[in-house]
Amino acid sequence: MQHIVHDPIERIYPTTPDYVHALEIRNPERIIYLSGTMGLDAAGAAGTDLAQQLELVWSNIRTILASAGMTVANIVRVTSYLRDAAFAMDNQNARVDALEGIIVPTTAIVVQTLADDWLVELEIVAAA
Repeated sequence: MQHIVHDPIERIYPTTPDYVHALEIRNPERIIYLSGTMGLDAAGAAGTDLAQQLELVWSNIRTILASAGMTVANIVRVTSYLRDAAFAMDNQNARVDALEGIIVPTTAIVVQTLADDWLVELEIVAAA
């Protein structure tokens, strides 16, 4: 599988160091789409604050990917659903840390979550 970054710098706004405009994946054998994954523990309880929920959500993503024989290195797209725009920087930092230097297309959207104590939900696409 080949990854090709498409991040033009002319006639378009610049990206920041933590994402790219587009990522082309050539010849993947498998693609996995993760449902919106939340910062819930194994019993289904939400983390007590944003930091704990971000830790839980990335742990949950790693667990789901492992069940498919993948790791965060296979992630090719991240969509973040945040309950509050003020969560953007913490979410960005958690994503950068979790992806261990991998830069992918990403979008953050401010939404009303299904439960008041759900602060962040991530949707992931991974390929192998």
